[in-house]
Parts: sequence; structure tokens; C-alpha cells
Amino acid sequence: MTTTTNQRKPATADGAPRGAALHLAVATAGFLLNFWAWALLGPLGPGIKERLGLSFAAQSLLVAVPVVVGSLGRIPVGALTDRYGARVMFPLVSLVTIIPVLTLSYVSSYAALIVTGFFLGIGGTAFAVGVPLVSGWYPPARRGFALGVFGIGMGGTAIANFTTVKLADNYGAKTPFLLVSAVLAGYAVLAFLLLRDAPNRQRPQGSAIARLLDVSRLAATWQLCFLYAVGFGGFVAFSVYLPAYLRTAYGLETGDAAMRTAGFVVLAVIARPVGGWLSDRLHPVPVLVWCFAGTALFAVIQAFQPPLMPIATIAFLGMAVLLGAASGGVFALVGKVAPADKVGTVTGLVGAAGGLGGFVPPLIMGWVYGAQGSYAIGLMLLSDVALAAAVYTAVKMSGLARRTD
Repeated sequence: MTTTTNQRKPATADGAPRGAALHLAVATAGFLLNFWAWALLGPLGPGIKERLGLSFAAQSLLVAVPVVVGSLGRIPVGALTDRYGARVMFPLVSLVTIIPVLTLSYVSSYAALIVTGFFLGIGGTAFAVGVPLVSGWYPPARRGFALGVFGIGMGGTAIANFTTVKLADNYGAKTPFLLVSAVLAGYAVLAFLLLRDAPNRQRPQGSAIARLLDVSRLAATWQLCFLYAVGFGGFVAFSVYLPAYLRTAYGLETGDAAMRTAGFVVLAVIARPVGGWLSDRLHPVPVLVWCFAGTALFAVIQAFQPPLMPIATIAFLGMAVLLGAASGGVFALVGKVAPADKVGTVTGLVGAAGGLGGFVPPLIMGWVYGAQGSYAIGLMLLSDVALAAAVYTAVKMSGLARRTD
């Protein structure tokens, strides 16, 4: 059924319908706030490790569980967004995420934290709500930049790193969780009041499973999954594990490590719309090749654990910029090649791959350090994967580049 909100609206100077900027802003805020909730365990991980006497592997599992749940959850949430729209799904995801956030303020055992972290992963599914909403409101020529701006929402992990430890130390251990819960509740009301379907939104035909099977038959879907697993997965892995890495490898205090991680996240967030803009101007393929190749180089440098200032800092900040830009480049491609009525479904699969790409590295890093007492092998593996992504993009994606020009 088509409502009056789906009728064509006058276009702005950039070709987007009137109201597109408002929807982009609301979607970005929803992504950011839910990601803030999703990342709460990362900066608290080192302190929990010391309090409970956890191994490096156990700490890695604790911070990785929300990542994998938030990743796999994007598949059904993306399909549901295709069916019901973001006006329903953004408030729903935000309200459900409040439950595990509040629970975190009361639980203390490792088993309870793992279970709560599992449900905290729901916050990470907000990504699969925002991408189809933004894609529907913006024309293809502007979609890369718009999705890059939406990607600023991944800065919620920076807010978590900047504020969680400080709020807990200064105002009580429950403060971060109570604050995030209140903000999510307010956002859910705001989103329901402001969001509308994009003009001429194409409602999907058939069941969610049928649509999932349809997009899984597209070669481009799996190509995009691989690239996003490397680009966004690398960002997620560092955003959740970098505090532990900096404490272990360089002996930093918890607050210092969290602040440096927040700087990493901020740079990646800023770079994401730049990657989308460059993809609109040049094409996503060359942007991705250079981003992955640069990431491989910086990972090799960091594998030798150089001094924190300035070499290691430059290496990590360089990877932040390149991984952020690569994430924007991948979704510029999604906006070009995904069928209009299946953008949410494609986004769910690609977003799941990105999140799963962030789940594996922390576990490998924790296991390698526990076995070898060094992070070198883990960083060299990252370099190998990034280099493979650069070569694959240059060789295999050229045909896709010609079809989307």
C-alpha cells in the first residue's frame, strides 16, 4: 500500500528530494547512539579482565560477542527494514537495546557479562536500518557521499571510548549505562515522529527468505561482503581490541588507552564520508585498491612493534584513515549495484560480513599473544588479508566498475 508520504517531493539543488537531509541526520544519529551502546564493553574490557582475573583470550571473547551478534543480526534486521521501513525498525532496535544496556549496570560475573553482551549486539544491527533509508532518499550520484556521512555514526564507538571509563570513575559505575539508556529512549520517540518512507519507495515482493536467496545469488553480494569484512571489519577489530593492545604492548593506563582508541575511531569516522565522496568522483574501485594497499603497509610496520611515538601512532592513525575510507567506498558500491527493493537485504549480508570481519581478529590477537607473547603474527595476518583485498579489487572488480560507471 502506498501512502502520501511516498509521493514524489520537489528535489533540492543536489537532486535529492526535500527532506533527505533531515532523514540523513536522524539516521546518522540513530546509528551513532546504537553504536555507542554496542561498544560499551570495549573500554571496560581491561578493567573487567583485572577484576575477574581473565585470560587474554577470555577478555577478547567478552568484547567480541556483541560484535558477532550485531553482525549476524543485520541479516534479519535488513530484511525487516525492506518490509516495514526505518520508521518502525529504528525505534524498535533502539528500545530493545536498552534492555541489555541496563542489565550491564547490575551484572558482574563473567557468564552474565557474556550473556548480556550477546543481547547488547542488537545495537549493532542499526546499521542495516539506516543504509536502505538513506539509499532511498538520495539519487545514485549522491549516494556514496550520503552513505559516507551516515557512516559517521560509527563514531559511537569513539563516544564509548571517550566517556565510559571517565563517567564510571567520576559519577559511579552505573552512570554510563543509565545515560545511554535514557538517550536511546529519547531517540526512539524522535525517530518515530520524524522518519518517513523515501519517495517512491519500492516495497519488496515475496518473503524475507526468498529475497535473501535472491541476493545471495548475486556475485556482487559476496564480493562486497569480502571487501567490507576487511575494511569495516578492520575498523571494528581495532575499536574493540586496541585498548587491550595498547595496555599490553605499551603499558598504557586504561584511560590513556581508551582516549587513544577514541582518536583512532574519530579519524576513521571522518575518513568514511571522504571515501564515499571520492568514490562518487572517481569510482569506488581505485579508492578501495589504494586504501587496502596502504593498510597492508602500515600493518607490516606495526608488526615490528615500533616506539609508540611517533611511528606506532602514525601507523595506527594511517590505518584508521584508510579503513574508514574503505568502508565508505564499499557502501558507495552497494548503493550502485544493489536492487532498489533489496537494499536492506544486501546491506544486512554485507554488514554482517563487516561485523564478522571485526569478530575474528580480536580472538586471533588474544590467542596469538597468549601463545607467543607477541602480536606480530596477528598484525602480519592483517597485512596479508588487506593486500589480498587490494589485489582482488584491482583484478576482479574491474568488470563491476565498468557496469556501474
